[in-house]
Amino acid sequence: MTTATEPGYAELLRLISLMTGDDKHQAAAESTVDVLWVLYDRVLDITTENFRKPDRDRFLLSKGHGPMAYYAVLTAKGFLDEAELPTWSDPVSRLGRHPDRRRIPGVEISSGSLGHGLPIALGTALGLRARGLLSPKVVTLIGDAELDEGSNHEAIVVAARFALENLTTVVIDNQSSTRGWPGGIARRFDVEGWETRTVPGRDHDALFAAFTTPHPGRPLAVVAVVEPKG
Repeated sequence: MTTATEPGYAELLRLISLMTGDDKHQAAAESTVDVLWVLYDRVLDITTENFRKPDRDRFLLSKGHGPMAYYAVLTAKGFLDEAELPTWSDPVSRLGRHPDRRRIPGVEISSGSLGHGLPIALGTALGLRARGLLSPKVVTLIGDAELDEGSNHEAIVVAARFALENLTTVVIDNQSSTRGWPGGIARRFDVEGWETRTVPGRDHDALFAAFTTPHPGRPLAVVAVVEPKG
């Protein structure tokens, strides 16, 4: 059952509603809101105080073409001021329709062009390992249709071969992929050696358990199933 009484969570839809004018990507934004909240509120060690420290966790939003929920969560966690939200996507605003890491505090990568988040997360996890930083988590969020991008599949293969236990990929499944995947989305990761878990994408406790149950020696793929797009 979704936990809707957590401090700050009840405000997210109101914060999203302040950002108008991108109806095309409204569904993309709202499909991610529960996953983002659970990650930032209960799973990841990412705060305004530690964001520049090497041992922080990393979150990479690959599904950056609908960033309203992301901006709302960053606001709830103190990275952004609520007063900025109504001006998002204006020429003078730093809140673009794709997040910009150079301008927005708390943003790890500039994203929105699909297929880049998982490969960058792979490189980030390998880079941390090379520096001897084995505890920080690296989480990337992608969409089910984004799996049509071939760069994702190269990263899926390599991540498992390197046994990147600190890497998690969250796939938001709103059935927007044109052709789907034989055996389901989780199967695509499972055959390459990932730990896979499929859970309701609105159930905070199920998401938390999926993100935090150990998966030694394997990267983790969490498929978060939400209502179909449209």
